[in-house]
Amino acid sequence: MPQALVDIVRRYTDTHPGENPWMTAIDGVGILRSDLPRNAAPLLFQPCLCVVAQGSKLSTFGNRRYEYGAGQALVVSVEMPAFSRVAAASPEEPFLGVVIGLDPKLMTEVMETVPTSVHVSAHVPRGVFVTDYDGPLADCVVRLLRLLDTPDAIPFVAPLVLREIAYWLLTGPHAADVAKVALADSRTHRVLSAVQALRVHFAEAIRIDELAAIAQLSPSAFHRQFKALTSLTPVQFQKQLRLHEARLLLATGTVNAETAAWRVGYESASQFSREYARLFGAPPRRDIAALRDTLPG
Repeated sequence: MPQALVDIVRRYTDTHPGENPWMTAIDGVGILRSDLPRNAAPLLFQPCLCVVAQGSKLSTFGNRRYEYGAGQALVVSVEMPAFSRVAAASPEEPFLGVVIGLDPKLMTEVMETVPTSVHVSAHVPRGVFVTDYDGPLADCVVRLLRLLDTPDAIPFVAPLVLREIAYWLLTGPHAADVAKVALADSRTHRVLSAVQALRVHFAEAIRIDELAAIAQLSPSAFHRQFKALTSLTPVQFQKQLRLHEARLLLATGTVNAETAAWRVGYESASQFSREYARLFGAPPRRDIAALRDTLPG
């Protein structure tokens, strides 16, 4: 893991006022820092590359746990709910990380132009995995962050570096898993289409037969492959999406818990409150009050 990345991230967080995460001038690129270990927090991951420069994190997707430290990265290839926490950090050696959004369209474009074919196995890949990053991939991350010192160059150079990152992911040790998600005609893509349909219609009653039809699979095969990809069953996935969306609604301060529950598809406010507290650790009103206390003034 290049010391240069540690130096860049630490200098950036030392010199830029703000709160964790720092969203940078490069679209889709954020910087993370924590001087202490943190409790697990619920997140809704978008497709991204989560690089650790120093310290370590622990993320849980369904029943799968992924711990990744300096020199490693978590790759998330499909939108998924999860719990994530900083596992190792101290004031002397804070946790330092970089999150780089992965544009599915860009990944597909690069996949179609890779000169050597990537062997794609028949299995459905997991939508998340941990990989070492070194060599050209680590160099890309360093060069991307160095652009923050020359903001005028960002619109011209950053897209090229992001394309290069996509290239190294698609030709690296996990190329087959990344490629399965990028290939438009793959079975995985059909499962992803069903995931997206569930994402769009999360407030409606779930119909496994309809989702299976989108994926062109039998209901049992769809259920199995959906869980292989997302680490959750379709019902679990929908429930967590609903609760994350409700939390966003409540955070705006424009609706109460009962209205938020109804908007995301719950018929019972009491059931909503129980499941909300189970996921976020406190009932809606108390959770939102605590969340607002953590926001900058």
